[in-house]
Amino acid sequence: MIQTSGPEAERPSGRARPAGSRRARRFRGCLGTVFASVLVVALAVGVWVLFLRPDSDVVAGTPVQIEIPSGASTTEIAERLSLAGVVINANMFRLQARLSQSDGDLKAGIYDLVAGLSYDQAIDELTRGPKVKYVTVTIPEGFVVEQIAERLEAEAGIPASEFLALAKGGAGEFVSGHSYLESAYAGSLEGYLFPKTYRIKEGSTARDVIEMTLRQFDKEIASIDIGPAEKRGLTMNELVTIASMIEREAQLAKERPLVSSVIFNRLEKGMRLEIDATIEYVLPGNRFRLENRHLKIDSPYNTYMYKGIPPGPIANPGIESLRAAVDPADTDYMYYVLTGKDGSHTFATNFDEFLKAKQRSKEVFGE
Repeated sequence: MIQTSGPEAERPSGRARPAGSRRARRFRGCLGTVFASVLVVALAVGVWVLFLRPDSDVVAGTPVQIEIPSGASTTEIAERLSLAGVVINANMFRLQARLSQSDGDLKAGIYDLVAGLSYDQAIDELTRGPKVKYVTVTIPEGFVVEQIAERLEAEAGIPASEFLALAKGGAGEFVSGHSYLESAYAGSLEGYLFPKTYRIKEGSTARDVIEMTLRQFDKEIASIDIGPAEKRGLTMNELVTIASMIEREAQLAKERPLVSSVIFNRLEKGMRLEIDATIEYVLPGNRFRLENRHLKIDSPYNTYMYKGIPPGPIANPGIESLRAAVDPADTDYMYYVLTGKDGSHTFATNFDEFLKAKQRSKEVFGE
């Protein structure tokens, strides 16, 4: 055997792998590791987004009242709970309810809870049902105290007589918490019982409900800049009275600022307001169609007989009528006449236009 010397003698048998192949293998290994890491991170982010991310920023421990409608699905219930902050995440609540086999046992009702409950605590609360029963009562915009009393008696079991006794003459009993009531006409709360849908606790009294509506009025009026009304020299009672006339006269939202402009234009000219709704207010039932004989009723609410703003509100106005009373449209209108079956009015700047509008009204509605 002939042995060779030199570099050839040290070369191992077999075919040598190129250095580039080893680098490619290492690169693929690193790439696989990176991909696996990215996949793990993506899965973690996905799990966090789906099951751990808070759906609300409500601070834990905050009292929360939430309504679960009859027939609501677990998905709907989960969304209501998480958005209110009762539980952290809607998807996790659904998963927990499914795992505990409780999703068919969650009861409808109005619950007084706190934000930040554990999923087990929330499920336990909803499977037991509400601790306190509530009734939902809607007070429409433009209702007068008698109508509110009737509805509360029918739907919440609060005696109408009990409610009327306070609402028609008990304003003084609420002045300490609502100072504007010092100027309430004849102690009436008319105008300040804010129209809204309320959840009334079973066993509530007329006083409880009145306090609830007054607190809502405070909240709503605070959302309006009443500076322009104050510059006009209006008291809160006058502002609410004007808003109540707008509420009863304007059936279309877009016409509220226009009706308001007519009221202010006539007041500035020293003209009587001649608003039908103010007379209707003193008629039995508050809903009679006016006849000529009614225009002669001697009452401070008769704006055909007496100049200026009536002594007190004639209904309970909503937020849009309050805004219109603060900020009337800038017009020269002095009259308006109901001419549309949709509740729309024709507005006029002078008496001739007013007479033409009256004729149009007769053509639409008859004599």
